[in-house]
Amino acid sequence: MPDSNFKTPQELQTALGARLRKLRLSRNIDQRATADKAGISERALRNLESGRGSTVETLLRTLKALDSLEGIEMLAPEPSVDPVAMLRTSKPPQRVRRPRKLRLRRIGQ
Repeated sequence: MPDSNFKTPQELQTALGARLRKLRLSRNIDQRATADKAGISERALRNLESGRGSTVETLLRTLKALDSLEGIEMLAPEPSVDPVAMLRTSKPPQRVRRPRKLRLRRIGQ
C-alpha cells in the first residue's frame, strides 16, 4: 500500500471502507445482517463501506458487529512509555502547552 501520509482524507476514508467491506465478506455476512447486528441502517453501512462519509459511532458499531474491535487499537494505539523519560519527569503532561508569545516592550514604559 502506498504511504498513507500522502493520501487525502477522502482517499483514506475510501480505503477504510473497502477494508471493512472485505472484512465483512471474509466473515460471510451480508450488509443487512451486519447493519442489524450493529444497530445501524443498511444505508449507513453502504456509505461507510463506499467511503461516502459516516460517523465514528457507525464505524465503532460496525467493528463491534464484525467482532473486530482490535481495529480501534490499530487506529489509535496507546502511546508507549519511555522508562527513562518517566524518571526525568515527576508526572505525565496533562495537556499540550503552547509557547508563550513574546511581548514587545515600548520604549519609555
